[in-house]
Amino acid sequence: MRAQPSAAPFWPVVLAAAGLLAVAMGSRSSMGLFLGPINSATSLGAATVSLAIAAGLLAWGAALPLWGLWEKRAGPVRVVLIGAIASSVGLALLTVSEGAASLTAAMVFGGVSGAALGAPMLMAVVAQRVPAGRHPLAMGVVSAGSSAGQLLYSMIGAALISSFGWRAALLAFAATLLAATPLARMFRAPPVAVVEAAASGSTPALHALREPGYWCVTAGFFVCGFHVSFLTTHMPGVIEMCGLPPTFSGLWLAVVGACNIAGSLGAGWLMQRAPIKLLLAAVYALRALGVAAFIALPPSQPVLLVFALWMGLTYMATLPLTTGILARLYGAPKLAVLFGITMAMHQIGSFLGTWLGGVEFQISGDYRWMWLADVLLATAAALVHLPLREGDRAPRLATPLPAH
Repeated sequence: MRAQPSAAPFWPVVLAAAGLLAVAMGSRSSMGLFLGPINSATSLGAATVSLAIAAGLLAWGAALPLWGLWEKRAGPVRVVLIGAIASSVGLALLTVSEGAASLTAAMVFGGVSGAALGAPMLMAVVAQRVPAGRHPLAMGVVSAGSSAGQLLYSMIGAALISSFGWRAALLAFAATLLAATPLARMFRAPPVAVVEAAASGSTPALHALREPGYWCVTAGFFVCGFHVSFLTTHMPGVIEMCGLPPTFSGLWLAVVGACNIAGSLGAGWLMQRAPIKLLLAAVYALRALGVAAFIALPPSQPVLLVFALWMGLTYMATLPLTTGILARLYGAPKLAVLFGITMAMHQIGSFLGTWLGGVEFQISGDYRWMWLADVLLATAAALVHLPLREGDRAPRLATPLPAH
């Protein structure tokens, strides 16, 4: 077995992935800022606009495994370039969508194309180009890129909407996607093969679908999608119900994004020191406690900001932890496909959290039942990880492979 390569060659890949994820997820996680303005401009109703956003999230998840399979044939550079260009077109299409059908179609197109820049794709690219011993830190850095994107895009998006309107803000987001495309060149770096210590590297990735442990992890990530998308989409509405200005929504999302960075990096650091299943259980339990405390306290600016801080620390922490446990159990080469399927379930949860939140608000004018469902689901997600057996199947470095 060859010696592990130095840290220098793979850090450009890690930072490029973090930058691309910042742009892609920053624009996507800020979509809740546009729900109100789009609803006001189109008069479609909160439930209809929420359904369109939810359909885009569902399409994003459905396309993930397909992009992962195509990446194995075409290589990550081509996939990322096509995805970034198409995603920018999708955002531009939203600015001319006025009916329910056209709005939903634009959201679905943006979701499908945006999946090429999703966390499963970029995490898999990084996992195959980073030595196994550096996986936790690398995954934490890439996940922190997503958090940094949310921090920046939430503040910039709120300011652009306030000053120039929601259409100009979407076009600005589309321009940043195009500007980020040169980062894809970093993915020309050759991958390093990894083989599992306790499982044959030739085992098909879909073999994991027969294992209950895989579905426990996937069920937890489904809950993550429900929770995260409900908050990012509908928290601006919750804040508006509290009588606070729209700019406070941008501040709230920015605080979440800032704390996300610490949470993501902290998760990457802890992965090397504690069982990942216990870390995942703790993250979901903390989310349940945070939501329960929030709905029990009277709403105010300090309560909202503390809630943003609390949730931000756990918000994206599940991303490096989930990719880490899947890579440990099944190996980095299978990560694009397996995490793509897991993320597809995450997006089904996102669809339900986004859509049902809009339905409840349109019917009752509040989100009471959604908050209760969030607490129950997060508690269940914490419990479902406890029976997992991680074992000792961490990948080890093997012979470098030629580039695509």
